[in-house]
This record gives sequence, structure tokens and C-alpha cells, in this order.
Amino acid sequence: MTRIRFHQSLEDLKENLLVMAGLAEQAIQRAIEAYRVRDISICDLVTRSEVAINRMERDIDQAALDLLAMEQPMAGDLRFILSVIRINADLERVGDAAKSISDRVRQMDQMPLVELPVDIPRMAALAGDMVRKSLQAFIEANAEQARIVLTMDDAVDAMNRAAYKALTKVMEEQSHLAPQALSALMISRSLERVADHATNIAEDVIFWVQGTDVRHNKGLPVKQNATANAEPQASAD
Repeated sequence: MTRIRFHQSLEDLKENLLVMAGLAEQAIQRAIEAYRVRDISICDLVTRSEVAINRMERDIDQAALDLLAMEQPMAGDLRFILSVIRINADLERVGDAAKSISDRVRQMDQMPLVELPVDIPRMAALAGDMVRKSLQAFIEANAEQARIVLTMDDAVDAMNRAAYKALTKVMEEQSHLAPQALSALMISRSLERVADHATNIAEDVIFWVQGTDVRHNKGLPVKQNATANAEPQASAD
């Protein structure tokens, strides 16, 4: 494969990942809309999206592995492909979270509608913003934008803890509302996971662009022979 074709393959990989990202974002938005308006027909759209996301995950993984095997890339190109593989997995899990939320909405549709002490749409908006910002950082190869995402995760964690406290209290004190409270709690947990996946994506952007592993707050540079004097090659046009 010529160098020109190789870099075109990297751009194709990036483009396909962004298509998948759009599906994952849309799936979360639809799942929360289904929760907000209690419309299970929207849940069917989420289910179809998850099937498409799963198929794309397999295709992107295979394309990335083929590039690794055939081209043995170095430096920034290697980091880019490894980051795509990781981000691909996180996007698939965002799709899984959307499906889990829609499954809970289906269950809640069979229950009386009650007001619960949790603001699911607000939590979803913050988690969704994290996903959008992390993907924008990927598009722009912008490590500083990615680092902003890392600062947002604590807020979602705090909201999930508050939801757990409030909803378990409902289950203890108003047992007739336990099924609704449990479903809302599971939705809150799914959104917390979405935020975690957005954080992972942001960390992978930093790894790709700067050659720094910031997972678990280590902030360690990767080995010099894999990253020396490397610039990211698949940056946004």
C-alpha cells in the first residue's frame, strides 16, 4: 500500500468512526426522549440503531486490525489506530447504554406515571454534552478540548450518587413506587456509564495527539520509540 493510500485508509477509518458516533449520540437522545414522553415506539428506533452500531463496531475493528497487520504503522499513525479501536469500543457501549435505557422505558410504560426525585433529562444533557465534546476533540485532534471533558465527569457522578440516595429512599419509604424508582435508578446508572465512556474517548484523544496516557490519572508519556517527533496524521480537514 502506498503512503497516499495508507493515509486515505486512515481518513476512511476516521469517517466511519464518526458515522458510528452519530448513531450512538442519536440513540441516547432518542432513548431519553422516549423516557421524557413515554413513547415506546421511539424505543424501537433505539433497538434498530443498536443493531447498526454493533455491525459498524465489527467492521471498524476489522479495518483497524487490517491496517495494523499490513502496514505496521509507527508513531502518530499507530496511536491514531489504537485510539480508534478504543473509541470504537466505547461508542458501542454508549449504544448498549441507550438500549438499556429504552428497555427500562418499555418497563415503565406498564407502570403508573409518577413524579420521582431525579432529573433524568438534565443528567442526560450533561452526559450527552460530554460525548459531543469528546468527539469534537477527536475531529479537531484537540487535546485541550479533551481535557475539558475530563473535568466534567465528577458532575455526572455526583448526580448519579444523588439519584441513588433519593431513589433508594423512595423504595424504602414508598414501596408501591419501588418499580418506578428502580427503573429510574437504572437509567441514572446508564447515563453515568455514558459519561464514563465519554471520558474514555477524551483520554484516547489525548493519547493520540500528545502521546500521553492519562488513564487513572497517571499522565505518563508512552514509550519514546513509539512516539518520537510524531504528529497526528489523521487530523480534521
